[in-house]
Amino acid sequence: MCDNKMKIEFLSKSENESFARVAVAAFISQLDPTIEEITDVKTAVSEAVTNSIIHGYSNKDGKVIIEAKLYNDEVTVIVEDNGMGIENVDLAMQPLYTSRPDLERSGMGFTVMDTFMDELEVESNKNSGTKIVMKKRFKSLD
Repeated sequence: MCDNKMKIEFLSKSENESFARVAVAAFISQLDPTIEEITDVKTAVSEAVTNSIIHGYSNKDGKVIIEAKLYNDEVTVIVEDNGMGIENVDLAMQPLYTSRPDLERSGMGFTVMDTFMDELEVESNKNSGTKIVMKKRFKSLD
């Protein structure tokens, strides 16, 4: 059972990406993370939300949902959309792969999420949206 949780929903507009980052950072601050740990989570959330907006909805209106759950010294962040989904998750998770080369995307979103978080799970099917589950454990200050 989690110690605390929050859930927010917003339109898939690029200007909401910074809101999502700050909202999750404010929520996890109760675990007293280091600046580096907060930055790691903010970066991963930013990438996940940007993927939903750019790839899930192709910059069209849609809904992005973020849920964060705290467990002792760990946070689970779920970023979900009901967009186009990912046809081949394994391919999409390869570094430098992008389904939108026309937008000069780097293809490093999942690599960044995986690097900055302790666990990354991606569930997606074409035309049925994507769910990204990320976990981060925080160092004990004892």
